[in-house]
Amino acid sequence: MKFSLFAHMERVDEQQRQKDLYDEFMSLCKMADEGGMTTVWTGEHHGMDFTIAPNPFLNLIDISHQTKNIRLGTGTVVAPYWHPIKLAGEAAMTDIITKGRLELGIARGAYSFEYERMVPGGMDAWAAGECLREMVPAIKGLWKGNHTQESKHYNFPKTTSSPKPLTQDGPPIWIAARDINSHEFAISQDCNVQVTPLWQGLEEVEGLIEKYNEACNKFDRRTKIMILQHAYVAKDEVEADKAATKLHEFYCYFGAWFKNERPINQGLIQSLTQEEIDNHPFYKKEAIKNDLMIGTSEQIIERLKHYEALGYDEFAYWSDSGMTREEKETSLRRFIDEVMPAFN
Repeated sequence: MKFSLFAHMERVDEQQRQKDLYDEFMSLCKMADEGGMTTVWTGEHHGMDFTIAPNPFLNLIDISHQTKNIRLGTGTVVAPYWHPIKLAGEAAMTDIITKGRLELGIARGAYSFEYERMVPGGMDAWAAGECLREMVPAIKGLWKGNHTQESKHYNFPKTTSSPKPLTQDGPPIWIAARDINSHEFAISQDCNVQVTPLWQGLEEVEGLIEKYNEACNKFDRRTKIMILQHAYVAKDEVEADKAATKLHEFYCYFGAWFKNERPINQGLIQSLTQEEIDNHPFYKKEAIKNDLMIGTSEQIIERLKHYEALGYDEFAYWSDSGMTREEKETSLRRFIDEVMPAFN
């Protein structure tokens, strides 16, 4: 099993300066590179300080200049916010600048808040999924050259990506998938798969790879599958409990942004009360502690061994948590020094 880092800048209030958050983000990326992680992933979000990530290509290029070996992944760009010609060209230029280190992850997106602002007239998840399914073959065609697109959302005359990627045939493409249709689409396009179990425990972890395997069997081929989860390596149960408290709060804010009902001011959602956090209908602290990758090194190794046995090729350590920089760096260092050697 390979290991990677997934990180954004993130905050739920104005206590942390955005510049400080970027410095923290870059520090984690350097640690991941020096520690032998395979890839650093960062995503795309707009107008929301909960995940500050307006253009992952900018961040990845900066990371490339401050690291040596680690690959650089978009985790993910959001298909309906891009035109295929623009995405193909910017991804190709990033691949050139980073000397062929790009991994291109693409998703349909998740937040109605963003659909309402980024797509003229708004969009629902179904239409966003259509954009994703049209985007992938368009990008591959543009990288190959002389591609004409005639589809529901994208239509353009014969065009070639300018520039073309440094990587022959283009950087690997990853598709964020949950339902069986998404898995089948990814495999049909020879794309890798990224899955993100949220709050349904080991059953969800096992169910997602079952869908992936079913899709692989249908098309008689196998790509790669990566599992993305929040993680915290604790020295003991007391510290693990503290991490679970912070990640429980983080997920409650995620749920609030997803519902898109609370007032927003200066890019920040109205603060949740402790009562709202404690009484969330399905994000419960104990469930968060059990479902996410939280625990001592020994506990995390045991769980990751099970993931490896299930067939997962890569585990992406998701560092966003609302914790301090020191806490994030301490946990990542433990993961690199104490967990990863068990898989050499």
